[in-house]
Amino acid sequence: MILTRGARVTGAVLSALLAVIVACWLIRDAQAANFGQVWRFWALLQDARPTATPATSSTDLVLFVVYVAVAMTALRGTAAASALVVAGVVTIAVRLPGLWTIGNRRMESAYSDDLRSRALICAFVALAAAAAMIITAGAGRRPPADSYERTPSGPGRGAGVLAFLALCTAGAVPMAWDIRQAVRYPEILPDWYVGSDRISQYLTGPPPGWATVTLFLLCVFAGFSAVVRARHARSFGLVAAALLLLGGVFGVVRIAHYDLLDHFGELGGELQLNLLGWIFQLVAALVALIALALPGPVPAPGPDPWAGGPGWSPPPATPPYPGQQSPGYGYPQGGGFGPPPPPSQPPPGW
Repeated sequence: MILTRGARVTGAVLSALLAVIVACWLIRDAQAANFGQVWRFWALLQDARPTATPATSSTDLVLFVVYVAVAMTALRGTAAASALVVAGVVTIAVRLPGLWTIGNRRMESAYSDDLRSRALICAFVALAAAAAMIITAGAGRRPPADSYERTPSGPGRGAGVLAFLALCTAGAVPMAWDIRQAVRYPEILPDWYVGSDRISQYLTGPPPGWATVTLFLLCVFAGFSAVVRARHARSFGLVAAALLLLGGVFGVVRIAHYDLLDHFGELGGELQLNLLGWIFQLVAALVALIALALPGPVPAPGPDPWAGGPGWSPPPATPPYPGQQSPGYGYPQGGGFGPPPPPSQPPPGW
């Protein structure tokens, strides 16, 4: 199935709307808090000194890139439907907790009333646009007009297995640390996952535990979709890999900033595992991106008599007409557009 032209335009407009909303928040942070300091704040560097508390997180930067890519894919790409669905699902997962966390006391002390009001309005608009994207992807599907109209394809066999291993293992790394923290500090449950006055989070982002679970589920779903070579695997896998990549990048930035590799032997075992986890997450995300960048082979939607191929067999031969030559040299029997007509009688006096 592919999308109709109206569904493509609608999906592109909705994706562009989400991109504009995220861009406005990023510009606000760049002007109010100095983007260089915001970047250091995202990387959790202790010497970050933004002039104002940033409202966005690094996830917003990834979402902006995703929305722009989805808008372009919706207009002309074969994977438009799956791209709209994954953008809508991720948007709902990221923006939904804001409906009950933007108004808590911790947010009141960190952000102004006007800023929180705008954030709540943007959350409602984003959720509505995300739901509309999913509905558009489902309602705007149509079968290909002919066998030459391109259809979406999943990853190749080897690329699917590689993406499965990379996404599932890399997605399990932050989830394992999240479980470790929950076991070590049980008093933060369930606030760590649903948010509360005791948990620090960004104005436009979800609680930390919620974000980790969302990323883990997305990686597992994309990984298993890739190993079975589903048509939506590349869209979901590329978004999951992009989210993993930025987390790995910021982890490596922290390693380089504090020269942790130079003193690796002096660190505790838990911190050493943490460093190795950041590096592995970066490498695995790059492997998944490369594996899913190119589509796999696309099976034809039906038999193609001109190309043959798997699943094709010539049509059965048609018995000759009375008086017509048997198969062999002469007219071909069967196939093509059908048997030739019987020989006509010569006109009188010929």
